[in-house]
Amino acid sequence: MYLSDLWDLRSLTKRLYGQRIQPVCEAYGLTRMEMDILLFLANNPAFDTARDIVERKQFTKSHVSASVAELERRGYLRGEFREGNRKTVHLALCPGAEPAVRAGQAAQREVLTAMFMGFTEEERMRMGQTISRIVSNIRTAL
Repeated sequence: MYLSDLWDLRSLTKRLYGQRIQPVCEAYGLTRMEMDILLFLANNPAFDTARDIVERKQFTKSHVSASVAELERRGYLRGEFREGNRKTVHLALCPGAEPAVRAGQAAQREVLTAMFMGFTEEERMRMGQTISRIVSNIRTAL
């Protein structure tokens, strides 16, 4: 495997994901950033703050802040403090976000299905383990 293969994988995956998620964004009147935030929160319940989104997704603070504010305004998200901590706002999905989240997750499944077409379950598991190790190595290197 060459570094150029990794760049191609990233570029093509991003393009395929965009093709699948954009119609969902349009159907629900959401920006791509807003949809990404909803899906991040739905798929990663342990990471529920704006800071988590910025750090894990590498989005800018200002874009996350503006998108979270709009999602709150639309009734898709609510911010809440946890007992004993009035500093950190934890984000929670509201019931109104469910249809958009379900549609977004279906688009994500379509992408994974296309990516792993022809792979056995064992190959998929090995790939997942390998990707997790690569991500861990990169985080350590950073």
